[in-house]
Amino acid sequence: MSIDGLTTIPSKLGPKETMDHLEAEVRAMGMRVFARIDHTAGAAAAGLSLRPTEVLIFGNAKAGTPVMQSVQTIGIDLPLKALVWQDASGVTWLSYNDPSWLAKRHGREVDEAVNAMTAALAAVAKAATVSGSGSA
Repeated sequence: MSIDGLTTIPSKLGPKETMDHLEAEVRAMGMRVFARIDHTAGAAAAGLSLRPTEVLIFGNAKAGTPVMQSVQTIGIDLPLKALVWQDASGVTWLSYNDPSWLAKRHGREVDEAVNAMTAALAAVAKAATVSGSGSA
C-alpha cells in the first residue's frame, strides 16, 4: 500500500491488542493520549458494519508546540494520530502520517524536532505491532 505521507506497517497482533499496545507504548514514552476513537462502534451505532478500525490521538506539547510556533497551520495535523485497522483478509495494520511529510506539507523545514517526532512515532508503532511489547 502506498499513500503519499502515510506509513503503514503490519501487526503480528489482532486489532484490539495492537491498539492496546499502542496506547500503552504512547503513555510509556510520556505522551498524552487525547482520544481513542472506535469507528467500528460508531458504525454499529448507526446500524452499519465496519471491520475493526480505531484511531488514537496523542502527543506531547513540548514536542509539538515548537513545531506549531514555526508554522501554525500544522496544528490541523497535530496532535499525532495512528489508525489501527483490519483488512478484508483479517490482517491488522497500523497507519500514521509521517511527521516529516506533515512538516513539508506545511512548508516547514524538517529539522531535529521533526526528526525526533518521526523517530518516536516509528518506535511506538514498531513496539505496538509485535507480541510481547515492553509496556503492554
